[in-house]
Formats: sequence, C-alpha cells, structure tokens
Amino acid sequence: MTECKRPPNIYIVGAQCTGKTTLVKALEEHFRVEEVPSNESDESLSRPKIITEVARKVLKEYKFTAEDITSSPARALALQNLILKAQVQAEAAISQQDGWFISDRSGVDPIVYAKRYVSDAAAKDLLGCPEWSILKEEMVKSVVIVCEAGAEWLKDDGIRLMPESKDAWVGFHTLFCQCLEDWSVDYDVLSCEITKMEDRVDFVLGIWAAKQR
Repeated sequence: MTECKRPPNIYIVGAQCTGKTTLVKALEEHFRVEEVPSNESDESLSRPKIITEVARKVLKEYKFTAEDITSSPARALALQNLILKAQVQAEAAISQQDGWFISDRSGVDPIVYAKRYVSDAAAKDLLGCPEWSILKEEMVKSVVIVCEAGAEWLKDDGIRLMPESKDAWVGFHTLFCQCLEDWSVDYDVLSCEITKMEDRVDFVLGIWAAKQR
C-alpha cells in the first residue's frame, strides 16, 4: 500500500491587525465543508488541524498584557520565549499524529517582535535556540503567507497590540518580510487590497496547491 503524502502546512503570519485570524477561520471553514477525496483513507491528510494564535494563550496563562511588549523589554523577551516554546509544542502535537495544520502565526512572529520591541541581540538569541531550529525546518517545507498591513479593518479588542501609526504598521510588515528573507524562509504576500474573504482564501489555496505539485 502506497503511503499518502502529507500536504504542506500553512502559516498565516505578519504584523498585527492584518486579518490573520479571520483568514485562518475562513480556511478552516473551507476544509470543513470540502469533500474528502475518495482515494484518501486517512481524513487527517485532507483536513488540517488548526493552531490558534498561541500568543493569546500565553498572555492569559502568564498574565502578560499587550503593554508589556512595548513598556518592558525584559517582560517582552520573556513573553516571546514562552510563545516560541508554545508554538513548538502545538506543532509537535499534530506532527506526532501524522497530521498537517494551518497555523495562526508561527515561530517567526515572536522573533520579529523581539527584534522590533526588545533588541537585535534578543532576536539573535531566539534565533540560536533549539526551538527555532525545529520550527524553521518545518516552515521551509510549508506555505508561508504574510498578510500585508495597510487596510484598517480590525478594532482594538484589549488584547491585540495595536499599531502606533500607519507608517509604523507598514514598517512592521516590511520588517517581517526582511526577516523572512534574511532567515531563508520563502513566503508570499497577501495584498491588503484583496479585501473579499473568498478571494483571500483562494489566494492561499492557489499557493498551497502549487506547493503540492
């Protein structure tokens, strides 16, 4: 019997307030209603697991606030370390079941946040940790979508770190892209001008299908 090849994982990453979580939920719904191919004996190969944004869980569990990211470099770095470890655990739990996943954010995100809000040295330390090596190995085999900043469609929910200004917001997007390039992680940018959710989902699925080929 021929072993079925596991589909590539999908990571939805980028600056805050760019529609990442909404897009992940739309992708989850797409795969929930999509018919499982008849030649697939294992449903996990067709339908992904969803990794919800681990940062929110860490914030709640360890009683961090969004303000900690900008007001305290020490707490900001401690938070990003915890997020990196939580991401590894979430991905490992799915990989151990031979499943595949769509992830709201990734191991890249806490390192970029450390670079932006702590220091280059802090980001370098995270890049040298074993968790990043594990996460990067998976990311280079996967589809990485960076949601572009610039379309102000999300509101302050009291948890999310809001942009300081539009220029800072767009600059953070640029930093994400530059870091991915520096770290040799291929990615595609989902333009903020693509506003219809079905078009955003189709964009991701088109890249995902091409990756499988």
